[in-house]
Amino acid sequence: MAIAKVMLVDDEVPFVETMTKRLSKRDLHIVSAFSGQEALERLDKTRNIEVVILDVKMPGMDGIEALKEIKKSHPLVEVVMLTAYATVETAIEGMKLGAFDYLMKPCDIEVLLSKVEEATAKKRKHEDKIIEARMKEITSRRI
Repeated sequence: MAIAKVMLVDDEVPFVETMTKRLSKRDLHIVSAFSGQEALERLDKTRNIEVVILDVKMPGMDGIEALKEIKKSHPLVEVVMLTAYATVETAIEGMKLGAFDYLMKPCDIEVLLSKVEEATAKKRKHEDKIIEARMKEITSRRI
């Protein structure tokens, strides 16, 4: 069983292909997308994605805009922003919009893997709390 189900979003095809191979070898299930719009479409079709690794600078819909849309339609999905062109303003904006963390390219694969594991644990904890709350609601109706 995979450690996490991850979507990797970047317009640089060689980067996505290389990272997909490297992360798959570390027991992550990787779904790839090459634009913000494609990521949103694939998220709608693939409901079990837990973490999105999202490039900030992409043509068309950039990472910040994609992050906004992901959080609107999939609020429990955690997003790790990844960029080679970080600015403090972009990092702050991404964190305000709900990004789990913000990493610079090139990043150490073990650091990225650690962030994905932390983000996955956070998402699963939120899901468990939601299930627990629903169970309490259902059982309280019977009393």
